[in-house]
Amino acid sequence: MSLPLNSFLKTLPIYQPGRPIEEVARELGLPADSIIKVASNENPFGPSPLAMAALQKAIPGVNLYPDGNAFYLKQKLAAKLGVETAHLVLGNGSNEIIEFVSHALLEPGTNIVVSQFCFAIYPIVAKMFGAGVLTVPAKNYGHDLPAMLQAITPKTRLVFVANPNNPTGTLAAREELIQFVNDVPDDVLLVMDEAYIEFLSDPVDLIPLIRLGARKNLILMRTFSKIYGLAGLRIGYGIAPPELAAALEKIRQPFNANLLAQSAALAALDDDDHVRKTRQNNFNGLDFFANAFRELKLEYVPSFANFILVRVGAGQQVFDAMQKLGVITRPMGGYQLPEWIRISIGTMAENERCLAALEKSL
Repeated sequence: MSLPLNSFLKTLPIYQPGRPIEEVARELGLPADSIIKVASNENPFGPSPLAMAALQKAIPGVNLYPDGNAFYLKQKLAAKLGVETAHLVLGNGSNEIIEFVSHALLEPGTNIVVSQFCFAIYPIVAKMFGAGVLTVPAKNYGHDLPAMLQAITPKTRLVFVANPNNPTGTLAAREELIQFVNDVPDDVLLVMDEAYIEFLSDPVDLIPLIRLGARKNLILMRTFSKIYGLAGLRIGYGIAPPELAAALEKIRQPFNANLLAQSAALAALDDDDHVRKTRQNNFNGLDFFANAFRELKLEYVPSFANFILVRVGAGQQVFDAMQKLGVITRPMGGYQLPEWIRISIGTMAENERCLAALEKSL
């Protein structure tokens, strides 16, 4: 091809998501309804009944463009979070917020700071903008926050911290995290990825720092994909100082939050029963796998998210063997953890079937 493609594309890695059930069914010749997917940290109960009802009601209006400013969703989110609508920016999933901040702050010659075993999208997006990636070795599979602070250079523009972390499920110590948030230099944006915060029983609440204007260099990313079960609709949001949110609004494409996504998210915010049910199921599932792995003498990383990382030896081979049994997990070779797989917490029946497939594959 003679097109003068940007040079960075030659070495840019491609993000590999969890395999869809339909794709595996076609490949293995299995009925789709015989396969379970515990690969992508999705809600095993699906979307809330309130969200599904809202989707049905919204369908007749999909011939019209959605509200580009998402007035009603922003109003409800702001009330729930105790912030102003000026603090909010919506994304096509929280992934798009990563692109927004990169558009705003990265260029060739700048860099980002991340932890080893960080979410793969952070370095991929940075490289798209010609920025460097400073990777700090992990501490017990999690963030070494003091070392990340030391890694910041005059060319650093963004620091990414997922808490709980994907793919390891680790959680930063409360006091250490608060100290880190306050110590990041004012001219460096700290991006706190809180995609799994709703699974915590007592999370660190950083919103007051933004609400009160105490930290002008902090943005929190959250999503409706996980505990709310709306991954297929791609809807997430950032909580940021108004000045930063206004700058990101200039980057945001119109109608990035579609009509169905806005409608479902608006309804999901009212479904506290669905959230409680999902959270309790997750606590039970984490205990189930932790106990099972101890009995099998398998090393695992204690998790605070809705998945668990377990060391199985030949990760890709175990993944392949489990997939042939109709259980899709996530191999971790792409995260420099080739001996590990990641298992999303499912229903108890799915957890038991996954464990049986794992034991057989081992």
